[in-house]
Amino acid sequence: VQLQASGGGLVQSGASLRLSCALSGRAFHGYHVGWLRQAPGKEREFVTTMKWSGGATVYADSVKGRFTMSRDIAKKMVYLQMNSLKAEDTAVYYCATAYGAISTTRTRVDVYGDWGQGTLVTVSS
Repeated sequence: VQLQASGGGLVQSGASLRLSCALSGRAFHGYHVGWLRQAPGKEREFVTTMKWSGGATVYADSVKGRFTMSRDIAKKMVYLQMNSLKAEDTAVYYCATAYGAISTTRTRVDVYGDWGQGTLVTVSS
């Protein structure tokens, strides 16, 4: 699976931004698609994930209620709508995929095997 994220930029605290991720490659049935991020000087962390075939979306507590993940199956796109952005949301955001039955581990960064190149989001306070 190849992934390409876009849509990052510099915004002020409280603003909104929408990230996009284009997927290409083989069929995605059985995959989870997630957004993960890496802030400067920190390790990568989980943000949100959903099963490509449908079902509940899982969010990290730090973004719950502010971020919304969605997908467009026909376009092979996933999106991350980010509202009420905070300075601590500053990071490189990656879309990534994980294959298989990962319902109990889907919030772990290491289960995601294919990654896009990342897009930088900078939130000024």
